[in-house]
Amino acid sequence: MEAQDDKIFLIPMEDGKEAMKQRQEIISQVYRKWTEENPDKRVYNRSLKDYINIRYLSITETMRHASKKYSSTLALLQLDTILRYAVVYGKPKPPKKGVANQKIFSYMLEMHYELIGIGLVKMMVGVKRTGEKIQYCITAIEA
Repeated sequence: MEAQDDKIFLIPMEDGKEAMKQRQEIISQVYRKWTEENPDKRVYNRSLKDYINIRYLSITETMRHASKKYSSTLALLQLDTILRYAVVYGKPKPPKKGVANQKIFSYMLEMHYELIGIGLVKMMVGVKRTGEKIQYCITAIEA
């Protein structure tokens, strides 16, 4: 899964439970390394002119969704860039009904970032009543 350098990941391209499990582990490692480099677990986003926070929910939701596709896992290798430079797309949306993990949010923001070689990446950010912004999920958008 990991090559000699801890920055090089061999991401499985095939479908199946084992490949998805390996991609989940890679996503977990990416977040672990990011939080080591960002102990405040937040980064300033230019479009929002505010901080986006990373929480356990950010990691679990992204692992659950991004591990399904090679392109989404590949996009996560650019986590810091996506967090900093993604721009708001469309209007704020209410949390999805029946999705327990979104109940803590007043509304959701969809943000996009174009990654060379991958394409458009979507990041969902939940906004609490306090105004705190939490990265909810990151996935690549298939063309």
